[in-house]
Amino acid sequence: MSISTVVGNWKMNMSVAEAEALATAIRALLTIPDGTLALVCPPFPALAVVAEVLAGSTIGVGAQNVHPESSGAFTGEVSTTMLFETCSHVIVGHSERRALFGETDDFINRKARAVTEAGMTPILCVGESLEDRDNGRAEQVVEFQVRKGLAGVSGAVVAYEPVWAIGADRGATPGTAQEIMAYIREVLSDLSSYHSASEVSLLYGGSVNHSNIQTYTAQDDIDGVLVGGASLDAESFCKIVELAYR
Repeated sequence: MSISTVVGNWKMNMSVAEAEALATAIRALLTIPDGTLALVCPPFPALAVVAEVLAGSTIGVGAQNVHPESSGAFTGEVSTTMLFETCSHVIVGHSERRALFGETDDFINRKARAVTEAGMTPILCVGESLEDRDNGRAEQVVEFQVRKGLAGVSGAVVAYEPVWAIGADRGATPGTAQEIMAYIREVLSDLSSYHSASEVSLLYGGSVNHSNIQTYTAQDDIDGVLVGGASLDAESFCKIVELAYR
């Protein structure tokens, strides 16, 4: 069985000092149940400071993005060689990167392969738009993103974040999320052996908080959550982690 996983995506929030204070508060408050992995993904300027605060703890550090090339003339970008000393995981394919920065599935796959080649774990984000769901294309879209994103990649985490539920007043219902997660598990079993697919952590993201997390993790194929806004509050994030274990 895959491990229960909670990832806090801090997005473009907080100064370095504020990120340091949040990491310090999380370390002081958090008790991580056995069988649970907790990660925080701060903005790039705060990565080193947050990693230093969390060093020696059981709380991991991830990055929010990466460029597939290891170095070169890519102004403003960050490579795996700049991340592997502080990060164990890297988010790739987030819907905001797809929609706002035009990232394609091929480019996202290059990122995922670069992350694994550097010895880190990619967290591949997939999810359909409201238009796709209303037109009955949710499974088709998600399958395409999984297959393209994980081509040639092993050891990934997959996060299902329906675009229409991110930052919204309501997320996908647990039943709706479970339907897609079960389908993702089927797709993964086609990419590898079912034994391997059953051990891939599948996360749900989209308006997750400590009040609703257990309705998601109670589902058979939801192993944890990718948390946005609720991860910016230490007490809220710690409650989510503590409630995540199934």
